[in-house]
Amino acid sequence: MYKRVLLAYDGSMEGALALREGALLARACQADVILLCLAPNSAGLQIAEGVQGGVVAQLVEGHQELMARAVGRLKELGFNPTARIECGEPAPTISRIAEEVSADLVVVGHRKQSFLERWWSGSTDAYLSDHVGCSVLIGCNDVSDDDFEAACNAMASA
Repeated sequence: MYKRVLLAYDGSMEGALALREGALLARACQADVILLCLAPNSAGLQIAEGVQGGVVAQLVEGHQELMARAVGRLKELGFNPTARIECGEPAPTISRIAEEVSADLVVVGHRKQSFLERWWSGSTDAYLSDHVGCSVLIGCNDVSDDDFEAACNAMASA
């Protein structure tokens, strides 16, 4: 069904849940996994970079550590993920990378926002559904460690 799954990960709890859910789905489909670690590049970050150079480099360095942990976990599960770190606004960056890697499925997390937060920042989920040329899974299932390991073991023995 899915041959190339793009897992968008930002280090948040919602991102971790989506990463886990996407990994289970990718395993079930025997899909290749592309792990995209997003370092948001907002206007405020650009202002901070202008005031004190190196802010973006520090952000990327922190995301390299996130990426290393996520790649390590995926490798423990039997994946050999392609890993990328990108700076940018999440929705357009995910959309661009999904097209570049010919993803069949994009998996993202979801954080509930108030009306004002959504109005101010826009909805990543809505943008993706309008601009990504493949299926989008908004991972919201809270899979426990035990349930996750059981599902992985069941798939490995199948």
